[in-house]
Amino acid sequence: MDADWLRDVTRRADLHGVLSDPGRLAIVEMLTWGDRSPSDVAADLQMTSNLLAHHVNVLAEHGLVRRTRSEGDRRRTYLSLVPGALGGLRPLQRRPDRPARVLFVCTANSARSQLAAALWRAACDVPVASAGTHPAPAVAEGAVRAARRHRLPGLGSPHTLVEVHRPGDFVVTVCDRAHEETAGLADSHWSVPDPVRVGSDVAFDSALTELDRRVNQLLPLLTT
Repeated sequence: MDADWLRDVTRRADLHGVLSDPGRLAIVEMLTWGDRSPSDVAADLQMTSNLLAHHVNVLAEHGLVRRTRSEGDRRRTYLSLVPGALGGLRPLQRRPDRPARVLFVCTANSARSQLAAALWRAACDVPVASAGTHPAPAVAEGAVRAARRHRLPGLGSPHTLVEVHRPGDFVVTVCDRAHEETAGLADSHWSVPDPVRVGSDVAFDSALTELDRRVNQLLPLLTT
């Protein structure tokens, strides 16, 4: 019998064991939609902080969930799924109606939200837009170069969230500061590090890779 197959079966059995608890399964299902703060998860699941911490610790020990510090409010942390950790196991999803438009939001609307919108536009026919809570004068040159390297559609100009947001938009915040400034607005949050702070092509390519992974994870949830 194939040893690799047996190891894979054992690994998946362990995952089933970890996710056999309804609380842990609910946490994982919530995080398939995007990153969440522990306090938001506890409130939505009506779970005490102690019980939530226990479940998160178990999920983290088994390599399913990770914690990251907010780039905005440094006292705040976000929980996210470790990429690929579910190994093909997908919880049942509560699917919303197909949105009229997806709106990506960051602070300056100069890099992450622009790149996310370009990736979405290249992959899907659902309309997309981007905006910023405090738009920069222009799109970051590093973002423009990254889009060209990866043959993405041209990036737009920075716009304010107030002028772009419409009722019915499926809103995705792609930076912690924008998410924290627009409490309750986002339908999904992606805690993606700001490449502009580093400024290198490597940083922009890294952000683009993470955004591409997230776009491909969200697409079937909204469009299937």
